[in-house]
Amino acid sequence: MIKADKLTKRYQNHLAVDDLSLDVRAGEIYGFLGPNGAGKTTTIHMLLGLTPPSSGRLLVFGEEVKPGDFAFKRQIGVVAEEPVETSRMSAWELVRFFAGLYAVARPERRMEELFHALNLWEVRHGMARDYSRGMRQKLSLIRALIHEPRLLILDEPVSGLDPHGIKQVREMIEAYQQAGGTVFISSHILSEIEHSANRIGILHGGRLLVEDTMDGLRQRLATQQRMQIELDEVTPALIERLEHQPFIAQVSRQGNQLTLLLRSNEDVRANLSRLISEAGGLILRMQSDKMSLEEAFVTITSQDALRLAEQARTS
Repeated sequence: MIKADKLTKRYQNHLAVDDLSLDVRAGEIYGFLGPNGAGKTTTIHMLLGLTPPSSGRLLVFGEEVKPGDFAFKRQIGVVAEEPVETSRMSAWELVRFFAGLYAVARPERRMEELFHALNLWEVRHGMARDYSRGMRQKLSLIRALIHEPRLLILDEPVSGLDPHGIKQVREMIEAYQQAGGTVFISSHILSEIEHSANRIGILHGGRLLVEDTMDGLRQRLATQQRMQIELDEVTPALIERLEHQPFIAQVSRQGNQLTLLLRSNEDVRANLSRLISEAGGLILRMQSDKMSLEEAFVTITSQDALRLAEQARTS
């Protein structure tokens, strides 16, 4: 659906996007992740043909994006990070107006479905410009979906929403994907990307460091793992034995529960079971903690960024 090959955008002395190559597949939710200023919005502007790349190639639906080409945009729905609305239309009139621009025949049934799904039905005749920021964000999603696009591009789609609104938007995006749509979500809200995305690309300093599934990212970014072990009894001798194992970096205790910080991602459960059993311990529960996307992302220091970029080039 989207393919970028060595895409670069330079503004005078500022390199906003640097040699970006990515591949968004049909039917997936792709999370485009990075801190503010990483180049996410600039990339979206190039995807939409709003700004030309300095170099590189960009294809949407298999066709190269060219300046002034509007035909492909009829198949795309867009939600911007800052939903601004200055028209003198009601929310209902505004969506119907956009449905007309996309030549949607008899859009009222679809509009009713979307307004109900995002809890805007009762206020549909209110002035769109008087909506709260969160309501405008929902209205932008309705406007983006009214013509049933093939591709949905979302820039910080849950910004300004309360937890209930986030849940509604998330369910709407999931329903869109289940109906066959493709979603490209740009965000710095890691928990939302982790919950929704099938694959994730991490942008840092204008460069795509890694593109993978969540499990793949954990393996790439995590150099350590945590193991939670609950025992019937914890003795000083057992703790001392564990602390002397070369694959264990740290042992901490809270009551009868031990938290082990391991030096690698290798499966050492059998080894741990044997060590604890030989020390007279009885395991009640053993669980390996998965690294969250936030924890994984935080591990990217400048040194990590260089290492990951090198891995991406050689893998």
